[in-house]
Amino acid sequence: MLVSLAGALCLCLLGAVSSDPCLIISEINADNPRLDTTEFVELYHTSGQRGSLDGYTLVFYNGNGNIAYKVLDLKGHSTDDRGFFLVGSVEMLPKPAILLPPNTVQNGPDAVVLYHSSAARYSEKMNVTAVGLVDAVVYMTRRTGGAEVLAEMLTPGEPAFVEDEAALEGDESIERCLLSEDQWGFRVSSPSPGQRNNCTPPATPPSIPLITELKLGGGQVLGFVELLEAPDAGPVVLVVLDGKTDTVSVSVNVDPSRNGLTSVTIEKKFMKGDESGAVAIYSGRATDFPVGSPLSQIQPLDAFVFAGPGNKPSANLTETLIPGRRPYQLSTRQEILREGGFCLSRCGVATWTRDPGVFWEAPQTPGQPNHCPWPKICPHSVVTPGGTDSPPHLPPWGNSDFLINELNTDTPGAAEDGEYIELWHPSGRRVSLQGIWILLFSAHNNKPYREISLSGHFTTAKGYFLLGSDRLVPAPSLRLPPNTIQNGPDAVALYRSPFGPPSATQRGIPTKGLLDAVVYRQRGSDREAQELSKALTPGQLPLLEDPEVLPDDEALSRCRGLYPFDLSAFSVAPPTPLRENSCPRPPPAPEGVVISEVVSAHWTSHSQQRGYVELRGPPMTELQGLVLSVFEQGRSGTVIALPLTGSLDHEGFYVVGNVTEADQSFPVGSTVPARGAVVLCYDLFSVCRAGTALTNSSLRDVLVFSENQQLLSSLSTTRGRQVMPALRSVRDGPISLSRCSCCEVRSPSSWTSSSPTPHSTNLCPSPAFSSQIDLCLGPLSKDWQEQSGDCNSLIHGKKVAEVADYLEQRCHCGISALYLQGANFSCMSGWLRVWGNIQALSDHQKTLILQTSHMNPSPAQADACSSPTTGRHTGAASALGLQIGLIVAVLLLLALGAILLTYFYRRRRPLDYSTMELSEHAEGLSDL
Repeated sequence: MLVSLAGALCLCLLGAVSSDPCLIISEINADNPRLDTTEFVELYHTSGQRGSLDGYTLVFYNGNGNIAYKVLDLKGHSTDDRGFFLVGSVEMLPKPAILLPPNTVQNGPDAVVLYHSSAARYSEKMNVTAVGLVDAVVYMTRRTGGAEVLAEMLTPGEPAFVEDEAALEGDESIERCLLSEDQWGFRVSSPSPGQRNNCTPPATPPSIPLITELKLGGGQVLGFVELLEAPDAGPVVLVVLDGKTDTVSVSVNVDPSRNGLTSVTIEKKFMKGDESGAVAIYSGRATDFPVGSPLSQIQPLDAFVFAGPGNKPSANLTETLIPGRRPYQLSTRQEILREGGFCLSRCGVATWTRDPGVFWEAPQTPGQPNHCPWPKICPHSVVTPGGTDSPPHLPPWGNSDFLINELNTDTPGAAEDGEYIELWHPSGRRVSLQGIWILLFSAHNNKPYREISLSGHFTTAKGYFLLGSDRLVPAPSLRLPPNTIQNGPDAVALYRSPFGPPSATQRGIPTKGLLDAVVYRQRGSDREAQELSKALTPGQLPLLEDPEVLPDDEALSRCRGLYPFDLSAFSVAPPTPLRENSCPRPPPAPEGVVISEVVSAHWTSHSQQRGYVELRGPPMTELQGLVLSVFEQGRSGTVIALPLTGSLDHEGFYVVGNVTEADQSFPVGSTVPARGAVVLCYDLFSVCRAGTALTNSSLRDVLVFSENQQLLSSLSTTRGRQVMPALRSVRDGPISLSRCSCCEVRSPSSWTSSSPTPHSTNLCPSPAFSSQIDLCLGPLSKDWQEQSGDCNSLIHGKKVAEVADYLEQRCHCGISALYLQGANFSCMSGWLRVWGNIQALSDHQKTLILQTSHMNPSPAQADACSSPTTGRHTGAASALGLQIGLIVAVLLLLALGAILLTYFYRRRRPLDYSTMELSEHAEGLSDL
């Protein structure tokens, strides 16, 4: 065997990812800096060649009303010789085939849709339609929502994508890139009109080592593997496995290199392109994986499984190393084997591991970035939300493992021959059960009365696995004698334990490796299972498979989510083995319940800082059907997904979290993160927990306290912007984000930083701590006017929240839009003046505001804010006073005019003294 750390020249032929060609929307640039003069939409024909556009129509939809504002019939046009076609502004370079006036493509929330049908179907001002749809992109340029209807109609299951204007310096666009296999996504990148998109895997060092290149020969050339190392991964070993015997052929310690890329050459016979096998990276040393040893059940850091022509790897190898994925199918072209072998490079932009679908045939580039071809495959779109953020290092179903999906322990009749346990894997695919165990516990002695190994078995193509009585229909994959599963009080627990039964290495009730558990009972027996509940499902009462709910048989079915150890996810429902569970519809949604206060234990180090979420609504409102989900910045999926129980108290409050006043606790080990989001939703638990955008029918309220683009985009129905805690608003104490306004439920203007007040009215800005200020604020940066179009853009739209953000960046006194309700604003030459009454939370905050107000302005500031206030915009109180003053002035002018008119009239017509009463009063009046 030959093993060396060196690069080798690859002589393989290039074969791009391919399928039948089609026309796609490849890139959109809807929002340019300053004037929108370089907007464009790029179409691409995946053949990479000239193609006719006859029969295609491009339609632009406005998210405000969901109607078409521009329709372009593409008849008579064609793509260029490289497959590209541009529609764009007249100032664009290269010059578009169809020219548009500046500022034609709206910034969003909007959509661009490609249709292939009769052009007569589509016209301006028509309602959105999916008839004839070929491809669509729904997008926003700000995270303010409004595209829900377009997304549900045009890209169901996918949220609108955000063209984040802060992602890059200068301009940016929305570009389509291949994630894995036939799954496409979008990312924000530098515009590339008429050119290949900037679809390169993330350049940042990974958190775990990754396989980046491979070469498989035909027994004539050396094999080759290149790794991208992780700086803090520790010792790493590369293992090559035989696809026939599932044993170790080669194990090599990987030594770090200077540039992070390490090349390992492998002897010819161990990586042959006409046979099946695998390459895997593990933590550890080569001595942990001796040659000839069987496939380890330890999970690899990364893995690549390949299938030779007509030579599939074993299911055990595939499902252990790449669960839920397919092996890479090598070509039958023998000339490739003769001329140098298969050269494969990591080219898909997906960053999750253990997925051969991210590899394409490409030239070998040892020690250099991969040279990836442009894919020639039609998209099955998978939107990767979040602008600048990379896709998560997880497969699409997150990090969920096997779950107990349905349990039928008590069937009619004395034979008990219809009982079963159904498992499910959230990938919804065929997955190996190697190393998985089921333990059946008795509550009488708190010990397992049966231990069942599932090694060697696999789930169905939809992720189900059934074990039960041998007379059960459909037939179970693992048969049990009748009356095996006890009726209760007992428990079923699911473990991952690759080295033997969990009870062999753990005393008492095993908890190490526990994946899921259900504790159940019969009537009147809930206290007998206290020890099992404490160990397996802490803080929860055992479930009752109530035989009186349904006339025939019944089961305990998972109906409200994918959170393990959560008994509230189960309902009594009709048995549905190996089929989707038949769940009862949730009750009507509680009305008027909103998030009132959010506290993270990570915001300050104060001893009383504890994480919790407070809800508020009509007193005594039942909360059944509502789910509280907590997201963390930078993580996929939820960190907490908790179905709510009970009701609001007599004052209308309900607290969830890690405080003594809590009505419901967070799951053990969970809390509100420092940066993330809290969402209150209504629907089936799995919908509220899903990674797709929540619809208005399920989303009840949301508070985002994160700058994370992926998180903001996934909550694309959010109204307004995120709110961040201002630590200076409260001195020497714990911090909360508190709702203080009756305004629009999802508006950031409703929130401010404050002191925590669980089960009490929130502490909000008060007139008792008000102060008068007069501030003159200059541009935030040299390019302030270029970025925002001068501060006039703030005050003319009465964007109080933006003015508050602008002011807070200058004073750092913890204020938000709530504080400025009584203030006035004006703008002159880019300088913002704020004056009037500002409220505060306390004397401490009032002092901070006054300190900022008393700062000596520079001469430039004084000149700017003392200049004539042309175009001044004042607050409501100031505007009303100005109107009253104008009315009074007009009345005075009218009165003065009447007096002058009378005077001149009398002068022109002298009085008749013969008929006039000579009295002092008359004379005085005449003189006047």
